[in-house]
Parts: sequence; structure tokens; C-alpha cells
Amino acid sequence: MKLMTYATDEGLRLGVRTKDGVVEIPLAGDWPRTMEALIAGGEPVVGRIEAHVREAVGTGAILREEDLTFGPCVPNPGKIICVGLNYREHAAESNMSIPEFPVLFNKFNNAVAAHGQTIPLPAYVKEGDYEVELAIVIGRTASGVSKDEALDYVFGYCIANDLSARDLQFRTNQWLLGKSLDHFCPIGPYLVTADEVGNPNDLELSCRLNGEVRQRSNTSDMIFYCDELVSYISEYMTLSPGDIILTGTPQGVIFGYPTEKREWLKDGDEIVLAIDKLGRLENRMRARTGE
Repeated sequence: MKLMTYATDEGLRLGVRTKDGVVEIPLAGDWPRTMEALIAGGEPVVGRIEAHVREAVGTGAILREEDLTFGPCVPNPGKIICVGLNYREHAAESNMSIPEFPVLFNKFNNAVAAHGQTIPLPAYVKEGDYEVELAIVIGRTASGVSKDEALDYVFGYCIANDLSARDLQFRTNQWLLGKSLDHFCPIGPYLVTADEVGNPNDLELSCRLNGEVRQRSNTSDMIFYCDELVSYISEYMTLSPGDIILTGTPQGVIFGYPTEKREWLKDGDEIVLAIDKLGRLENRMRARTGE
């Protein structure tokens, strides 16, 4: 299933994207009202929603996707854990060595943004950059899980843009500041359940900036695969339903260009990310003055 959230006057609603349109998940009774509750409900809730979708499509009770304003596919993740330098060519273009262990850092909930949302680019950010990434969404509590079992704890996947302010990221030896600005983590457009994605370690992914292809690769080029990442992280911290892991970006970021050819993100730039089976995540940058 392709799950999503969309805006209404009463707040975000849950929906399921189908080839015919979007099916609303009911508000009455004990239906989940948030994506986090849906994820925590596991297979019983997913099965119930699948049955509801079949019935709704059969009766024509669907919405037009183009009429909806998307919300983040996971609006309130408990943790956003990011993996740096997880593609060999990206490490090379960054003039950094291939890591022996996953390089972990984090973003926070303030960074979450939706498909179609305009992303504010503060005046103090002089070196804004894009990063297309496959994001893992955890479905079950995971602590010390083996690599062989790790993907059983995954609910689904989505596209993420690990937007980065390189000047702030490298101001100190900690990357946090340049990674956690408001709305610097668009995710979506859908949360696609794991069964529909299949093998997450063999997905084409790309990034276009103003129509120009900047990044194109395959998750098979990752240094640490999805099962390895879930297992490794769960050794040291408990992963909970709704937690998100950003798995790293391939080569082609602005920071990887020769210094004289770097043109950092600016007002009006349109970024379109695509990953096999997950759709397209589109956002536009908007300069914010008065900082």
C-alpha cells in the first residue's frame, strides 16, 4: 500500500493512494487517526485498511489526489537517524575515507516537511545542498536484532531529502546544526509498505535540480545495506515504530563539485527526487529574509 497524509480544516487525515485515486481512512470508531498509530497497529490494522480500500474503490468513494495538499508521510517520527557517507562515490567526492562503520547523525521533528511544501532558505544559509535518500520506517520495536531478521522490523519506505547547510554543517566537527534546520527533511510523498517495495537494496534513485539530473544511482551501491543498518543501529539504541532511518546519498551533491563550479541552492530552485516504487518527492526553495 501507498499510505499518505493530507491536510484538512481539522488537521491531517490518513489516506491510501490507489490507481483510481485516494481512499480516506475513516475517523469514526477505532480506526487509526495518525500515521504513527497506524504503523504501531501492525498487520491487523494494515489488513483492515486493505479491506476498506477494496470496498471503497468498488463503490467509487475516492478523492482526487491532485486536489489534496500533502502532509509529511510520517508527521511525528520519534527518531530521525541519518547515515553519512554510505555511497562510495559520495565519500570520494567529499574527499572523505570509506567508513568502517556506519556514520550516524540525526535530525529532529522540526526538520520534517511534506511533498509539495515550499522549504524556507534562511538568509544565514550560504551553502544549501540537496541529498536524495531512501528512508526506512520502522514498524516494530527493534533491539539487538540480527541482520537476517532486520527487515522483518521494517514497516515501509519513503523518499527523503536530507537538505544540508554545508557552511553550518562544517562550522564545527559536529554536523547537527547544518542538518536540522526547520523543514530541512522533506519526506514522502507516500509511505510504501515493505511488501510492495520488495528488496530495498536494489532501487534506482535520482535527483533533479530545475530539471537537470544531478544524482542518479542505485541503492545496491550503498556501503551498508538496509538490513545491516537496522541491525547495527538496534545494537546501540532501541528502534520504535515510526522511527526513520535515512540511508545516505549517492554522488552528485553540490558539495562534491569543484569549488569554482558550486552553485548553492537559491530562491526558486525546484528539487525533484525519485526512487523506484516510491514515487516523486517535489519541493521548491524559498528565500527567507530578515534573519
